[in-house]
Amino acid sequence: MTLSSAAPNPATISRLTSRPRITAIIPYAVWVGGRNQLIVKVETDSGIFGWGESGLSGREKAVIGALEHFAEILKGEDAFDIGALWQRLYRSQYFEGGRVLQAAISAIDIALHDIKGKALDVPVYQLLGGQHRNKVPTFASTASTQFDTTIEQAKSLASQGWDCIRVFPDLSDFQVFDPRAHIGRTAAMCREVRQELGEGMAIGIDWHHRLSVAEAASFCQRMPSGTLDFIEEPIRDETPEAYEALRRMTDIPFAIGEEFSSKWDFRPYIERDIHQFNRVDVCNVGGLTEAVKVAAMSEAHYVDLMPHNPLGPICTAASVHLAVAVPNFAWLEVRVGSDGVYVVDDARDLFPTQHERNGIHFDLPQAAGLGVDVNEDHAKELSFKFWNAPMLRRPDGSLTNW
Repeated sequence: MTLSSAAPNPATISRLTSRPRITAIIPYAVWVGGRNQLIVKVETDSGIFGWGESGLSGREKAVIGALEHFAEILKGEDAFDIGALWQRLYRSQYFEGGRVLQAAISAIDIALHDIKGKALDVPVYQLLGGQHRNKVPTFASTASTQFDTTIEQAKSLASQGWDCIRVFPDLSDFQVFDPRAHIGRTAAMCREVRQELGEGMAIGIDWHHRLSVAEAASFCQRMPSGTLDFIEEPIRDETPEAYEALRRMTDIPFAIGEEFSSKWDFRPYIERDIHQFNRVDVCNVGGLTEAVKVAAMSEAHYVDLMPHNPLGPICTAASVHLAVAVPNFAWLEVRVGSDGVYVVDDARDLFPTQHERNGIHFDLPQAAGLGVDVNEDHAKELSFKFWNAPMLRRPDGSLTNW
């Protein structure tokens, strides 16, 4: 069994007479639970290697193609020059950025932080500016496919100690979704959850950008002010002006940004004070290098980070280190059970060492690097499966958003 070392052997560090240089980038697209995970190993001539993860679920083959291009660019480069390498990859051709390229850059960037942390024998958060908090708060979600038991699930999560809970509309049908049919009963459910859990609980809902501006406004206006602490991704994000229109029609804080792939995507939302929580995804936005910049931009406008964390233990580890190292942080997303296409599998055979949740929070990381070990021999045995998110239709047959 081949494992990445959570902390390098001190003898290895003493032999580092020169900075580690990149020798290879090795992607593993493996089926874990109900989805593929694209984990990426970056090797160096020092013997120290790091692990990263790409977040573009359902398009792993496209990201692997980008990684193959980037591998040729990075061979022989100093693995410590993380920021400069980020710029080199982003600017490596005329057509900069985009979700596929940024997902590839994200995985490499996270792995380079893992390498540098191991080489210097410090946790990754120390590379990002150091410690702001002793533990990382999380929020838990009810099952999106079990709408009829949402209230009971929310009460159960509250009894386990969570003080922030996210609910969903009824997403049990993976074929047809009629927004208008869901608005009234979902608003009623939110009112009842607030009544049951009281005023001390933070409550949010994720619409997964399934609504129009008018539909989202109709939903928000059916609840008393203060019912929800945030509404996540109510509409699509391509047009900031649409969110500004919705902002004028509701006082519920917005939590958006899990689809954004750069600080430039976040910029209009931050600068125009459109939203209150950034759902930054370290495996899509450009890794930790870009996520820290998004955090700094957000801090200037009093926007807190609420990282998107739907993937595997590497994404969780990178998100925990980010949360420790930034001042403007609210909660980290965690999943506490299987939920339709959102399958939770801690994959201990693949990740024998990973960050363990301590009740409703993660403790301060202690290991050098990310603190995640990967059984590479097992990764080589696992297969890739073509997977696509459900393609929903409205009752009239027209396509709508998943």
